[in-house]
Amino acid sequence: MHGHVPEVAPDELPERLPDGALLDVREHEEWSAGHAPDAVHIPMNEIPQRLDEIPEVDQLYVICRSGGRSSKVAAYLNASGWDAVNVQRGMNGWSSIGRPLVSEDPDAEPYVL
Repeated sequence: MHGHVPEVAPDELPERLPDGALLDVREHEEWSAGHAPDAVHIPMNEIPQRLDEIPEVDQLYVICRSGGRSSKVAAYLNASGWDAVNVQRGMNGWSSIGRPLVSEDPDAEPYVL
């Protein structure tokens, strides 16, 4: 069991996040369906091999669909030297308060898969 993982509610996130400050750890098909416009995408199972791609930011917000995977990733990153915060309720919470979503398919309405 990991130690306490810091968390933030979607409505407590800054309106404009610094470049690279939001890390989406969902699978590729979830990302394609809908994601935050400025998020960085690295699926959870690829994190250990892709640590060098994680942006150097003061605080990294980690998000998944509902908060479970991102909590594990935030704990892992914090143990590896990052300052990572889990986004509660994930993209479900993000979209429920009207935060922007974009899709990889220009003809499709973005949604949280």
